Amino acid sequence: MAKIYFFEEDVSYLLKRKTRIKDWIFLTAKEEGRKVENINIILCSDAYLLELNVQHLNHNYLTDVITFPLENRKGFINGDIFISLDRLQVNSLNYKVSLEIELLRVIIHGVLHLLGYGDKRVDDRKIMKSKENYYLELFNEMPVVKTV
Repeated sequence: MAKIYFFEEDVSYLLKRKTRIKDWIFLTAKEEGRKVENINIILCSDAYLLELNVQHLNHNYLTDVITFPLENRKGFINGDIFISLDRLQVNSLNYKVSLEIELLRVIIHGVLHLLGYGDKRVDDRKIMKSKENYYLELFNEMPVVKTV
């Protein structure tokens, strides 16, 4: 059974609309011809993410997201997406968007990495940005389901 989990490391944040975010991730995977098996989304601090960046990627700089794909069965995606809330706060001010919008953008960015999209080359970044915008719009268009 497909699972998406949310965790916090070194931060405290009340994530709203978790079910909607999960549905959105499932829909994104489906649109890309894949299924979610297991995704962990871990919200953390700059310090926590910097330590991961140094330890695992040998990069000594701050970043907003690091995605660790895990072994996939054919047609499925698995992985851990670490997101720095500190970076998102800075980004949201720089890009003049709400923290929630920036968080959604970074979540889908991590999911796109799990789906195999890269962002190291200019052409790859253009594709990634286009996909981010498409899936953010899809999130906004999804019907709201109220549970009783």
